[in-house]
Amino acid sequence: MRLVMTLLVRDEEDILVANLEFHRAAGVDHFVVTDNLSEDRTPEILDDYATRGLVTWRRETDDDYSQHRWVTRMAREAATEHGADWVINNDADEFWIADTGAPPGDLKAVLAEVPAHVDALSVPRVEFLTRPDGPQPFYDRLLVRFADSVKPDGKRLLPKVLHRARSDIEVVQGNHGVSAPGLGDTVDADRIEILHAPHRSYAQFANKIEKGGRAYANNAELPTKMGKRWRLLYERWQQGTLEEWYRDQLVTEDDLAEGLASGRYVEDRRLQRFFTTHPPADPLDRSGPKGLRARLTARVRR
Repeated sequence: MRLVMTLLVRDEEDILVANLEFHRAAGVDHFVVTDNLSEDRTPEILDDYATRGLVTWRRETDDDYSQHRWVTRMAREAATEHGADWVINNDADEFWIADTGAPPGDLKAVLAEVPAHVDALSVPRVEFLTRPDGPQPFYDRLLVRFADSVKPDGKRLLPKVLHRARSDIEVVQGNHGVSAPGLGDTVDADRIEILHAPHRSYAQFANKIEKGGRAYANNAELPTKMGKRWRLLYERWQQGTLEEWYRDQLVTEDDLAEGLASGRYVEDRRLQRFFTTHPPADPLDRSGPKGLRARLTARVRR
């Protein structure tokens, strides 16, 4: 079985290496990536992985967040150019975990048991709470999440869909569904879930809202109800009230204790445990033994 993951990224240097390394450990064989106008080190990171045959990527210069079109293109390329059997369409702030042992688990082991009539799995997402900024990496600060698939505003988090590879697949905006002629059943996945870490720092969040909100506004083809939360937060950014909104999302110690006691929140250290034993090295650091280049070279030598 060959498992390929697609990623649509923009200014993801704070989390991209962690995402790639986590999913490589989970069984992903290759990544097809579209970079949309990143202004940080994201392209350099992708270049580093591409030189090792782990990533195939292109730069998309349209600033209109045509996610449906770009992800559909990548998902089809996964089937036609990279020999995929299954495709996961992912975001940089999402971590797919299988229940097949220590995190991240073995995604392929779960997919190997999917009945032949099932062509797609609907996978639930759970979201980490917004916590204060700090010098530690996100996986050492984001240790508590909502127990159920809800967002801070109480609305449900839509699941994401992974699917068998097809050259004619269509991926809907948001990666929440797929379609194709004669596509088999889509069923709920009960052995995979997605950990969502959208609020890793205020600077990261504000940059995402500014650029993503502007891109949504540039796309006249998308209905205004699509990306509604992003559009509303972009209005706050334009009005200068986004930071105030973000601070309101921070969970107080009293609320944290109450939520844990009531079961509304749960502690989740799976990402922390994985990255404690598999720290995501800076891929552009060639100087020391912890650099990604040195680590991969040592892996080849073994």
